[in-house]
Amino acid sequence: MSNITLITGSTLGGAEYVADHLAELLEQDGHGTEIINQPDFADLTTDTIWLIVCSTHGAGDFPDNIQPFIKQLNEQQPDLSSLRYGVISLGDSSYDTFCAAGKAIDEQLQSLGATRLGERLDIDVSLHSVPEDPAESWLLSWKKHICG
Repeated sequence: MSNITLITGSTLGGAEYVADHLAELLEQDGHGTEIINQPDFADLTTDTIWLIVCSTHGAGDFPDNIQPFIKQLNEQQPDLSSLRYGVISLGDSSYDTFCAAGKAIDEQLQSLGATRLGERLDIDVSLHSVPEDPAESWLLSWKKHICG
């Protein structure tokens, strides 16, 4: 089984709830999980799979809790070629910046050499009042990529 680090970017707690729910499901399947709500690149390892769960705040911005982490990646430009990851993005499709933060971190990780497992999930919170539901459905297919 795999070790998965769930990294959240959350303003109102939605991304944290999704991460908590997915961690529980992953643990039921025998995977090891760790949830990090205040990520610091210096404390992370690339020998686990990262699952980024990030909401979009304001005009396409990252939530406050993940901004220092994003800044570290931008400034340090680490070689992430050994990293495998997934992204779940939360947003509201009535805004033209729908899921912009999740899309941006996905692009950033790829530009640093990381390999995304499966497709990114963009959850429209205006359609899904319980974002854990589409995330759980997505997880069923994503888990096929993480066996190891």
